[in-house]
Amino acid sequence: MILKAKTKSAGLVVAIALSLIMINNTPNSNAQAANTKQEISLYSNSDISSLDVSKVTDSNTFTQLDNVDEGLYQYDKNGKPKPALATKTIISNDKKTYTINLRKNAHWSNGDPVTAHDFVYSWRRAVNPDTASEYIYLLSNLKNAEEIAAGKKPINQLGVEATGKYQLKIQLNKPQAYFKMILARETLFPLNKKVVEKYGKSYGTSSNKAVYNGPFVNTGWNGSNSSWKLKPNPYYWDKKHVKLQQINYSVVKEPSTAYNLYQTNKLDQMTLVGEQAKQMAGDKDIVRRPLAATQYLQSNLKKGNGLENKNIRTAISLSINRKQITKRILANGSTPASGFVSQGLAKNPKTGKDFYKETYVKNTADYNPKLARKLFKKGLQQTGKKKIEITLLTTDIDTSKQVAEFIQGQIQSNLSKIKVTMKAVPANNRIAAVSKGDYDIVFQGWSADFADPYTFLQMFTTKSPQNHSGWSNTTYDQAIADSNNKDAANKQSRWNDMLLAEKTLLKNQGVTPLYRMNNEDLVNPKLKGILYNQVNGHYVYKNAYLTK
Repeated sequence: MILKAKTKSAGLVVAIALSLIMINNTPNSNAQAANTKQEISLYSNSDISSLDVSKVTDSNTFTQLDNVDEGLYQYDKNGKPKPALATKTIISNDKKTYTINLRKNAHWSNGDPVTAHDFVYSWRRAVNPDTASEYIYLLSNLKNAEEIAAGKKPINQLGVEATGKYQLKIQLNKPQAYFKMILARETLFPLNKKVVEKYGKSYGTSSNKAVYNGPFVNTGWNGSNSSWKLKPNPYYWDKKHVKLQQINYSVVKEPSTAYNLYQTNKLDQMTLVGEQAKQMAGDKDIVRRPLAATQYLQSNLKKGNGLENKNIRTAISLSINRKQITKRILANGSTPASGFVSQGLAKNPKTGKDFYKETYVKNTADYNPKLARKLFKKGLQQTGKKKIEITLLTTDIDTSKQVAEFIQGQIQSNLSKIKVTMKAVPANNRIAAVSKGDYDIVFQGWSADFADPYTFLQMFTTKSPQNHSGWSNTTYDQAIADSNNKDAANKQSRWNDMLLAEKTLLKNQGVTPLYRMNNEDLVNPKLKGILYNQVNGHYVYKNAYLTK
């Protein structure tokens, strides 16, 4: 998923908004919460992009959706799916048909029942070309999904149907071992057709132009303001376990401001970076949490400014000292990345070796200024250029700007015939610019959607709606296709396909990995029961509460 806060889609994710500790509810949690005002204040380092589940791509807003909406499954702290609205799932012998019974006591925040028809409507809408959802890859294994997305078949032929008011039947093209993980993703949440059609293209553009089926409802967001609230959903099926009565959100882009707010008890958590992390090392309120996320540079190969040349892109990569970024600027446990797929995400089904370690390719993401200059000179000759001028796009979050400025300095000091101009914009503007191809090179990040390398690698196939770079490689495309088709049922063969894809991506500098994210947060020690998913970095506050 796109990471808006980028020290971590699309900038720097130093912090995924609202990084809070996951502590299981204790037996007496109700008693502890009963006599305490259940109101907390949190922050996001970027604005809400939308409340439309079909259109969201950034991690900060996904966290919002995880608290106001709910799907068939939800993740535990390890990224494993567990039933939410699903009460029974029957899988056919050939693993291609899922029959799912839904709970009958789930309702929308307007009182309407949540039915199987709401899922059918939502999924059809997501794959509809008119919706332009960038997350349709999650649904690509449903029967006819790709043909519908390409405009070759009508949406009513998608492999999902309501076989009863509270029963779904799903047909896949082929077995998919991680399909339940996909069923927990926000893009597959239900939608209330009546409300969506009432607001049309305006659906999800403000709090009052959406309806919710999760533990909370969003209030006070008008589409552009920097503060809003989450309040309990009175129609939520499991409302008895929702203890917080109000979550106050504000957008805070500067870590120093967040720190001051935390120290004055105006925030219940903040993410530490740079000097803050160094100075606060050992503080009793610190919570450390790894994340399956990679910060990277993406070049636009379509503008003819030299970045279409592999040697020039590789030279830029080799000119950047990643250790200095993680140690001097972030100082929060983030580590240099030599690959795109995050370390610790997946292991070889036969040997147990980490995917990240198996895919290392020398001199693609190392610090080697001498080789960088040699390749850059060669690239200039190949393109017929004497010098290059490019703009580095990033978000206007404070830490994102610091990292981007460092990268700018590294490139210009190690490669004499290149000029880099930095442009910092609000996160939503960066997302829009990248989607339109209106950039030269962008600093952004991606966190796993589920615990499989495919969630990273699907981004850079030639026809992926998330590939805004123009990079295309037939070997890469074939490897991804094989992993999804002829090798889908063979774990080792599929693994080898993905290894080939990652190595091809790195050798050809389809992406320039920078570092793997890690967060260090200061968290109010009275705040308990927050569920943090270390795979995708999302937070759920359904069972959160304050102790005395």
